[in-house]
Amino acid sequence: MTTAHHLRLIDGMRASEFPSERVPSGSGISGPGYHTTFLRGEYDHGDGDRADLLELRAQCLAEHDALLALLTLRWGEPQMVSLWSAQERMMAGEVIAEPWAEPAASCEHLLLWRADSLWIAVVLYLEDDGPGCELGVLVTVIDPP
Repeated sequence: MTTAHHLRLIDGMRASEFPSERVPSGSGISGPGYHTTFLRGEYDHGDGDRADLLELRAQCLAEHDALLALLTLRWGEPQMVSLWSAQERMMAGEVIAEPWAEPAASCEHLLLWRADSLWIAVVLYLEDDGPGCELGVLVTVIDPP
């Protein structure tokens, strides 16, 4: 997908009403007060050799950087939000509200903008011991944890 496609998808998420219950939505999930989607995912280790997977990771990282540059032009510098405290609270048994639970369980941080009454977050999921990479976005009215 192109960065222009990613921007159109984010704009569509911002304009869409939130459903009253959690439902699948394209390549993500929507629920009361939020939409999430994966823009790019490279965790399928099926037939690719390591060199191919590393190339896919490099492409994912390049798309991430290009998207950040355009969103920064649009809304200014993002906030880098550490998810460490949310991870600690989850490990202690606290339930973290959606849409923040998935990134809190899987990432060290995310980049966050406030546009109008919405939070827009770009999340980069990197596999710790392999080449996997997923790029996700969430749009929500729910404050970060």
